[in-house]
Amino acid sequence: MKTLLYAVIAICALPLISCSSQIDNTTVKKFDLNRYLGIWYEVARYNHSFERGMDNTMAEYILQDDGTVAVINTGWKNGKFKVAEGKAKYPDPTGKPGGLKVSFFMFFYSPYNVMLVDENYQLSLVGSKSDNYLWILSRTPEPDPVLLEVMLAEAEDRGYDTSKLIWVDQSRNK
Repeated sequence: MKTLLYAVIAICALPLISCSSQIDNTTVKKFDLNRYLGIWYEVARYNHSFERGMDNTMAEYILQDDGTVAVINTGWKNGKFKVAEGKAKYPDPTGKPGGLKVSFFMFFYSPYNVMLVDENYQLSLVGSKSDNYLWILSRTPEPDPVLLEVMLAEAEDRGYDTSKLIWVDQSRNK
């Protein structure tokens, strides 16, 4: 009976262990939402189910009258153009600059952490609540290589494995 109890405790503890990664996903200390709005090209990302197999991916952020942000993600998959429309809110601009919440399904929101953005808002490093999500976004399909190196170094310094990044084909957007 003790063995069964220990097994149940171990199984229940596994999700807790897997969530306690050594990444730093804190947001930037200063963030200007209005400068962040507009079109961003996805330069690189971790592999995940909702974008698997997509290329030429872009995100557009549009401020709404009620203070929320419309999120329009587009890309190509198997020769077909895909659009995903969502929304974002900015719950704590003072306490957590760069910390948005994004939803593509009803009222289920996920953290969208802007961890680094260059001073001209041309390149951005974005994470979430776990180390399973990482994006590098750029205002142009081909980012400045020096800024890109800064983003990669920052991701590595924060504990992300940059060798897992998928480099997104942006040939349709050039």
